[in-house]
Amino acid sequence: MLLRHTSKEIVERKSLIVNPAKTCQPIGAMYASLGIHGCLPHSHGSQGCYAYHRSTLTRHYKEPVMAATSSFTEGASVFGGQANLLQAMDNIFTIYDPDVIAVHTTCLSETIGDDVPQIFGKAKTDGKIPEGKHVLHASTPSYVGTHVTGFANMTKAMVDYFAKQNGHKENRINIIPGWVEPSDMKEIKRIAGELGIDFIMFPDTDNVLNSPQTGKFEMYPKGGVTIDELISTGSSSGTVALGELASGPAARALDSKCKVPCKILDLPVGIKATDRFVDTLRKMAGVNVPESINIERGQLVDIVTDMQAYFYHKKVALVGDPDQLIALTEFLVSIDMMPIHILTGTKDKKFEKKILSLTEEMPHDVNVKSGGDMYLFHQWVKNEPVDLLIGNTYVKYIARDEDIPFIRYGFPILDRIGHSYFPMVCYRGAMRFLEKILDALMNRIDRDSSEIAFDLVM
Repeated sequence: MLLRHTSKEIVERKSLIVNPAKTCQPIGAMYASLGIHGCLPHSHGSQGCYAYHRSTLTRHYKEPVMAATSSFTEGASVFGGQANLLQAMDNIFTIYDPDVIAVHTTCLSETIGDDVPQIFGKAKTDGKIPEGKHVLHASTPSYVGTHVTGFANMTKAMVDYFAKQNGHKENRINIIPGWVEPSDMKEIKRIAGELGIDFIMFPDTDNVLNSPQTGKFEMYPKGGVTIDELISTGSSSGTVALGELASGPAARALDSKCKVPCKILDLPVGIKATDRFVDTLRKMAGVNVPESINIERGQLVDIVTDMQAYFYHKKVALVGDPDQLIALTEFLVSIDMMPIHILTGTKDKKFEKKILSLTEEMPHDVNVKSGGDMYLFHQWVKNEPVDLLIGNTYVKYIARDEDIPFIRYGFPILDRIGHSYFPMVCYRGAMRFLEKILDALMNRIDRDSSEIAFDLVM
């Protein structure tokens, strides 16, 4: 009984969070930065912050995450971190030779009020940024927002610092994937490739945080969007942004800055969302959908048809990030499952309204909360038990205490592997998702069956 202190009685809390369902902005900014080729993320704050950000990403991806820090001490905490950042940039370019340094701020540097663009200007004047090298920054204090908004801020910074118009529009599409796994980014690129589309994806952590073991250390893996590609995004004919919260700000900034029209969609999780994604790419690029994609879709529909009896009216509790939960809720409802507890730690004004609209025809009341915590989520589950839990690694404690089947999905996943290599988006990803759901539900049926009811064929 790891969480036996969780009570069933729910009392409204306005100033207390118990077991947060989120983490801090700099982690999201660091993850987005790693999606730039040859980039060294830099945490403008203390060593403790930087160590936490690196270790969390390293534990999730099981890959060494390279990053740097301004190493604030008492002096920098009082007088500001300009000297630290100037020295850090000089050291980094001299010793580690990245193509770009992506600086994200922390609580300390934001509270002091460090003017990072001004520091960049001084660094250029002092010759600390070599010719052909680049810097960018995002404001990401931990006392506001979450890892999702940190990701969004750094992705928008890529547009603000690099996107330019070349005078005419290229027959090319920008794809902003949102906060998904490297495997998901790879799958999204594969779908675009199947359609025969010329595209630029940013950020792109494929082949960065899921790179192969070659026996040779690479400070900067082969993957990631290049600076030249980021510059070229301003001349693309359109942008497809996946996930309103994580990708929307960058898409709108690109439209405002370079007049690149954008279409903001839900993450392509499940049949309906993937249909919209493929159709948007088709229309924007003026291409036809190949038979190979139609076959994948048909295979997914076949699985849903064959196994629908096991999905029907199974109650599910979800916790995670808004963009992922919106897409996942639509998917579960479409296969006749009932997501009845849906909670995110990220505050998003549109989230609750969107979830309620997706579940309005479901024959069950729905608990939904934006800016909630894991304690409230556990209370919901105690008061209204479910057949399946879906969320990050921290949900395992609730799953164990309440004896409920559990699927790991979202961030962070600290105790399993596979998420970096096997996608959960588009048609193939949905097939894997269904496999995981069926495994969890059918394993429980096997476990609880009597000897007479223990069937060989299910």
